[in-house]
Parts: sequence; C-alpha cells; structure tokens
Amino acid sequence: MPDRIAITRIWGAAVLALACAPLLAQEAREATPRAPETVQIVLETTMGDITIALETERAPITAGNFLRYVEEDRFDGTVFYRAMRLEWGEQPNGLIQGGAQNHPDRILAPIAHEPTNETGVLHMRGALSMAMGEPGTANGDFSILLRDLPTMNADPDNSDPYRQHGFAAFGHVVRGMDVVEAIHAAPIDLEKGEGWMIGEMLAEPVVITDARVVEDGSAD
Repeated sequence: MPDRIAITRIWGAAVLALACAPLLAQEAREATPRAPETVQIVLETTMGDITIALETERAPITAGNFLRYVEEDRFDGTVFYRAMRLEWGEQPNGLIQGGAQNHPDRILAPIAHEPTNETGVLHMRGALSMAMGEPGTANGDFSILLRDLPTMNADPDNSDPYRQHGFAAFGHVVRGMDVVEAIHAAPIDLEKGEGWMIGEMLAEPVVITDARVVEDGSAD
C-alpha cells in the first residue's frame, strides 16, 4: 500500500507539472521584451547600399510616410545633397541629408509631428530623422546621423519652443554606415546652398538610384 501511495503521488506531481508547463512558458514569453515591429528598406546609392529599419510600430506616421515615398518610387533618382559636419565629439560627427527637396512631382502632403518623447525613437548614431522647418511641415527630406545628437530629441521643459518639439526620428541604419560616412566625407562646395546651409552642400550630390522594401528580411 505505501508503494501504491507513493506511485500515486509521483503520478499526480507529473500530471500537475505537465499542466503547468504551458502557463510557465507563456509567462516566460510575456516576461521577455518584444522587439518593436520594423520594415527594412534598402537605399541603393552611387556610393553603395544603405539598409534601414523603419519604426513602423513606434513611429507609425513618420515611418509610414517614408514607406509611401519608397513604395511609390518617389525617392528613386533623388540625392543626398548635404553633409553637416560637427567639429566636436567623436569624429566623424554630424549628419547627411537627402530626399525630394520639395520637387512638386515628388512631395506628398506634410505630416503630423511625432516627437521623440512620445515614440521613444531617439537621435542616436545611425538614426533617421525627418527634416522640417517647424512641427507639421515634414514631407520628403530626411537625415541620417553619424553620432548621437540628443539635442535633436524633444525637450518639453526647454524654454526654446523649437527645442520643445525636437525632430522626429523614425528608423535606424542596420547595414551601410560605412556608406553613410563616405557620403559625409565627400567634397563640399563652399559656395553652394542658402542661409545656414552654405558650406554644407556636397559638390557632387550622391544619387539614390533605387529605394525598395526588403521583402525577405535580407538586403541581398
């Protein structure tokens, strides 16, 4: 009889363990942070390919706008035209800028501003950020950062209204930062540009020959 009782207890424990296993596995999955959804894009340029991940979940308006430009071939044939070079911090530092340049046949309507304090997508090395004059004016021009630039993030407590909103970051480079750095290092025409952009315009803009969605998760 004692052996039968022991066997019954062991069997009961085994059944309980099997019953609890799916619950424990579910709890483990829920405890593991889920990566935000992204869509990968390849920008083929005359200096090499840049693969980026668009933050379609965390910054849906801004990433969705960029994705539409890609899917409608509005970036094909546009250029990287600007290299802003910052002399402080780890080098190279600054950003490159490209896009539609307000071409009437390419630009779409401006989009609502998604500040970084709401999206959580920050201006770090490799980040994509929308160019704009003021919140709500961004359309088809964007920048890629070479270093962390936290001053581009939203700062709601800042006394400067412009700094309060910051810029909208919406993705990051996953491959091709060497190409970004090569574009940034390309020769500058000191006489090109207007206003505060004088001295930051590339002498020979780098063409985006094709922008496409990576269907299979691979840029090859």
